[in-house]
Amino acid sequence: MATKKQIILPIIVLGIGIVGLVGLSALKKPPEEKPEVDTTPLVSVQEINYQPMTFEVSSYGVVNAKYMTEIIAQVGGEIIYLDPNFVKGGFVKKGEVLAKIDPSDYQSSLLDAQASIASSQASLVQERANAEVAIREWADITNRQPTDLSLRKPQLAQELAKLKSAEASLNRAKRDLERTIIRAPYDALIEGREIGLGSFVSKGSPIGKVLNTDKAEVRLPIADKEMQYLVNKGVNATVNLSGNFAGSKQLWTGKIVRSEGVVDSKSRMTYLVAEIDDPYGLTTGKNELRYGTYVTATIEGSHAGNVAVVPRHLIVNGAVAIMDQDKTLRYKPVKVIRQEGANVVISEGLASGMQLITSALDYPVDGMKVALPEDRILQKEPQAEKDDTELAMEGE
Repeated sequence: MATKKQIILPIIVLGIGIVGLVGLSALKKPPEEKPEVDTTPLVSVQEINYQPMTFEVSSYGVVNAKYMTEIIAQVGGEIIYLDPNFVKGGFVKKGEVLAKIDPSDYQSSLLDAQASIASSQASLVQERANAEVAIREWADITNRQPTDLSLRKPQLAQELAKLKSAEASLNRAKRDLERTIIRAPYDALIEGREIGLGSFVSKGSPIGKVLNTDKAEVRLPIADKEMQYLVNKGVNATVNLSGNFAGSKQLWTGKIVRSEGVVDSKSRMTYLVAEIDDPYGLTTGKNELRYGTYVTATIEGSHAGNVAVVPRHLIVNGAVAIMDQDKTLRYKPVKVIRQEGANVVISEGLASGMQLITSALDYPVDGMKVALPEDRILQKEPQAEKDDTELAMEGE
């Protein structure tokens, strides 16, 4: 049989263990409660602002002269004079003498024509006198009706024809003599010269090329879908041109004067022609716009009314996401009237002051709650103040 000591000792040990376990449990701190996590998605917003807008259509082109004239020799001979400005890149005024052809032969031809005129006039006077004598003699001989030959009418007509031929030769001689002096047809820029001093030219030989300087033209390709934004198909619209000159960006203003009226078979574009006055600034002193310059163009279009401009990627199935006054996401269908690069122009569906959601959401659902970053900051500030107060109390 177990002794009394063997029974009591295990009970004492067990009691001490239970007391120790209870004491340790009392010393153990209860687990802290985790703060509730706010899972409301944060969004960025942009305020919708409706403003009046005038559409613009962009294009591009190369500046060219409105007129290009190839000067051709109309008579032959030796070049005896060249104007100092008749060089490539030179500027000349309308009527200015560019070159002269030796006029000696044409002056002689003019004298011959003048002599032929004098001779024909004398012959005509003499023949008229002979006709008057023939009429009187016929009357003295008989009372019968005279014939045309009796009255010398054929001879008189022949002398008249000779006189007209002489007059034609005189006009031709004068014209050929005038053509020995080659003049500029208008205010022009010399594009090239094909002759030299002392060279011989024949009729039809090229002399040079000139470009007018009073007006320049730019052909501007316009896509068919862009034509709807232009008034009167763009004719008479103002066009702003920009390009680089002397290392800096320059601006010019022109006007659409016509449409070429056909769709290009290769590019499927319609070409509008812009006209710029005084491109070289010779009379107005404005920025020089050289021929051959590549320019970008902005054509003034129709008035769009009050519209809003939003990023294109925010349009999903014809609607945009907005945040209402209750911080709730709502989808609003909109009417898009034009796409401009990365943006679209909206005419209906939104109102000024609405908050457009511009940030991406993983699973956006109409009616879901959203929050702004500043709302989250305001929520943290009171907690931070509480923590600071507790630390101060513990320090005391």
